[in-house]
Amino acid sequence: MDNSIYKAYEDEIQSLEEEIKLLTEKYEDSQQESTFFSDKEILMSIKSLETEFQGESEGRESPSDLKAQLESLERGLSFLMKFTGIQFTSHSKKTVEKTRNRTVQKHRLLGNCHSLSFQLEFQLLEIQNKDKVSAVITDLSIIMESGEDSDMSKFVSSTEERGNLLAFFRSLSCYAEWHEHRRSTFLHFK
Repeated sequence: MDNSIYKAYEDEIQSLEEEIKLLTEKYEDSQQESTFFSDKEILMSIKSLETEFQGESEGRESPSDLKAQLESLERGLSFLMKFTGIQFTSHSKKTVEKTRNRTVQKHRLLGNCHSLSFQLEFQLLEIQNKDKVSAVITDLSIIMESGEDSDMSKFVSSTEERGNLLAFFRSLSCYAEWHEHRRSTFLHFK
């Protein structure tokens, strides 16, 4: 091969390295934007949670109070969706069994996290003893479009066995974010 071909390849390699550097900087900037929320956003979310847990107010609330409360809850939900990347598209709940101190409900959640969609089905067993209510998740089933990723399949299986939804959503958020980055990188080189 002559030097002109080598030069063309070297120029292409250098161009790709510069593009990777720019994309890396852009990614780091977006990470900082998504992980560092302004004090105002954090205070608004805390305030909305405080008003939610203050209990029922006396008498009936006015429509303007209900509207303000709804807007506050919507802002809190928007904040959580930005923070985690998880968006629920559908939820259904069916009461399977209800006694004086025991309730079993079947839940079905559909949603997506970045570009990955998921579906959860589980039963929530609530037992009330005096002033205490305990809840246990049973019969957890997770359906994901994870492709051929065996690590994700293993993780989903272990989560189903343990019934730990918090660990699932935490891991899903991180995995889906990096899955999106890998996908866009591979598309770039095709």
